Amino acid sequence: MVTTAELLVECLEREGVEYVFGIPGEELEDVLFALRDSDIVFVPTRHEQGAAFMADVHGRLTGKAGVCLSTLGPGATNLMTGVADAHLDKSPLVAITGQGGRERLHKESHQALNVVDMFEPIVKWNTQLGEPDVVAESVRKAFKLAEHEKPGAAHLEFPEDVAAEETTETPLPVRERVRRADPDPDSIERAANLFERAERPIVLAGNGAVRTRARGAGRDSESSNRLRELVARMGVPVVATYMGKGAISDREPYSLLTLDSGPDGEAAAAIEDADCVLAVGYDIAEHDPEGWNPDLETTVVHVDHEPAEVYRHYNPEVEIVADIPASLRALTEAIGSGTGKAWCTDVHDRVIDHVTARPEPDDPFSVRHTLPILRAAMADEDVLLSDVGSHKMAIAQSFPTYEPNTCIVSNGLASMGISVPGGLAADLACESNVVAATGDGGFLMNGAEIETAKRLGLGYTILLFNDNDYGLISEKQEQHLSEHFGTKLQNPDFVAFAESFDIEGHRPETWDELEEVLNEVVPSEEMALVEVRLE
Repeated sequence: MVTTAELLVECLEREGVEYVFGIPGEELEDVLFALRDSDIVFVPTRHEQGAAFMADVHGRLTGKAGVCLSTLGPGATNLMTGVADAHLDKSPLVAITGQGGRERLHKESHQALNVVDMFEPIVKWNTQLGEPDVVAESVRKAFKLAEHEKPGAAHLEFPEDVAAEETTETPLPVRERVRRADPDPDSIERAANLFERAERPIVLAGNGAVRTRARGAGRDSESSNRLRELVARMGVPVVATYMGKGAISDREPYSLLTLDSGPDGEAAAAIEDADCVLAVGYDIAEHDPEGWNPDLETTVVHVDHEPAEVYRHYNPEVEIVADIPASLRALTEAIGSGTGKAWCTDVHDRVIDHVTARPEPDDPFSVRHTLPILRAAMADEDVLLSDVGSHKMAIAQSFPTYEPNTCIVSNGLASMGISVPGGLAADLACESNVVAATGDGGFLMNGAEIETAKRLGLGYTILLFNDNDYGLISEKQEQHLSEHFGTKLQNPDFVAFAESFDIEGHRPETWDELEEVLNEVVPSEEMALVEVRLE
């Protein structure tokens, strides 16, 4: 006999869970002590939102569901932003929330909310573990659905009286992931014919083009590997969404970086000029297709695990709904090699010249000019994780990326506050160096997770762009109204803030100093914060 809480933890162990991120609560007492006696590391965080972001990024980088834990009431509501971020960014995550005893849930009681109903719109599936007999099945289902394409979030609510009950149930075996069928040959033939006949074909690489698939596959992406084979065979240009960065190497002459790259929007102009778009793993939640298909004149071929969303500006001529790597392999075999479709390599050259241009010594600090220096300090396999704000736009558009899952951008929910906790999760998930880029606004939302990272002995770099403003909102207000309001901030001394956590703090004053600092801290095994004051 074991307690139901012990059974839950045994199920998590069977699923291969290494870390559970969360905040303890009295309703979770049995679960916490079961975790203590397990092989799973429980990571107490400073905020439930930080815990959910950690699980989100862990899931995105490993392909295995990250797990976050909170108590009932405010713990559960605090968890929701990070869970919703995983849901819209298609990151596998399982959230577990405590709940009061069932004897008081039929009436108004302390901290009791209908958490299952609250989570319903932001997860693929959720349920209450209302009886010991349902725990093993529910945990297996939560992980299966969270990790199955398209991945996302699942939620389990665990009442404290159920957690204390004894049971003879055991975990379910974990089987191989469900794999979608190979693509329909007729659809492949139609798509290949459309793409071959096009005069200006282009590939749009989305989030699904870089996601890792197999359990334990790390950051490798079979979809990316297959896409690279197709592009090399055809010589066709590729433009990525922000979350599709690294689907092909930006060193390749076919790469146009992302949809908004180039000093004058050259990548956007190229995809608008294209007469056939092969959209691979494209997510409408990430980037509105009206931006690149405004006149409804572009022929679209949709390749994804699910049918296309119904949308006036995204109405594909052909939909290949199947396993993405298998679909790309079939298309590569069906399309003739050496068709000479590289019709905009000059765009690649202009974009690369722009994003790699280093600043002049007297140029004021800017995000855009920091990026070539940062890129030079990072190896190809190092991971850059971007928070949300004006710096995210610069990173998405101007940071060359050479490998899949090495530039992590939140762009579905696009929630501020992800980078510091996300950097922690990235440092746990991979051996590469990690840089967490953030603005001053997003940093102070979850900056306390520096203590969590320090406690775990982690070493990654926080690159903090400080403009004392919610800068992206100011920019948009200026564009619309030629003025801005409600965006100014007053910040603490960020170097002193970092040093109060016993980590290095740097505030370079010149470009040479910034380059020296980044070359020192990025490959270091110690944690550091580098503040770049924007003018």
